[in-house]
Amino acid sequence: MASFDLVEPRSLEEAIGLLDPEDPAVRPVGGGTALMLMMKAQIYKPQRLVCLRRLGGRLSGIAWDAAGSRFRIGALTTFAALEHSPEIAAHLPVVPRTMTTLANVRVRNVATVGGNIAHADPHLDLPPVWLSLGARVLVIGPAGERTLDVADVFAGYYETTLANDELIVALDVPVRPGWRSTYVKVTTRAQHDWPALGIALSAAVSGRVVTDLRLVLSAALDKPTRLVAAEAVLRGAEIDDAVLRRAGDAAVAETEIVTDSRGSADYKQHLLRVHLGRTVRSLMESGT
Repeated sequence: MASFDLVEPRSLEEAIGLLDPEDPAVRPVGGGTALMLMMKAQIYKPQRLVCLRRLGGRLSGIAWDAAGSRFRIGALTTFAALEHSPEIAAHLPVVPRTMTTLANVRVRNVATVGGNIAHADPHLDLPPVWLSLGARVLVIGPAGERTLDVADVFAGYYETTLANDELIVALDVPVRPGWRSTYVKVTTRAQHDWPALGIALSAAVSGRVVTDLRLVLSAALDKPTRLVAAEAVLRGAEIDDAVLRRAGDAAVAETEIVTDSRGSADYKQHLLRVHLGRTVRSLMESGT
């Protein structure tokens, strides 16, 4: 591994000042679980890493707002903290359930919420869940703060809309009473492996009718993506085999699924049709 400088700022302002808007070889690092692998493989060769681990304040912790309508999750919050939070389990149970097949305990003890989003690997498990929940991120840089939908962070494979001198500060996740959420990870090998595709679904259900929903596909595309055409088929519909077939056809038609080591595009289109139907039925039968 090539040599590089490692700096540890003591404030958010100092951290932003150490970043370089023109130099992608200067990069912030939180848990570093993915970045270290890229460095060992010589895929990424930094000149300077700005380590955020000594920063607290707005970048750390899980806060449940006074109105009881949303969570503010600091960017440096680890996966393990999410996994073991009683508040998250009570109000966003899809998050700890997703953790059961996400990497391993060692990774979850170190990996951070903000770094996971900023990494922009389309195979990751949590980003499609955040999209399905309607989460937003707070970003800060020299020009000030801005808030954007999680979906708007991703520009493509390992690409984001964040400037080189911007940092994710926190994740804002609304809680919708009465909605149910699930994430289905479809792997071709071991359960904890990278998915061939992932489906995240959050929906309001009344009897056999899906009254509203957010449906997201990941892994099979270059970024997690809402399936708006499939949503339109399902929204307001009483769920039966015919509706699920139409939704599956709509999902395949609106996406450009890629061929990779986890399967051909045709194979993953078949997986999408099958598992979209199973995901919707499973959600209809669940209570959370």
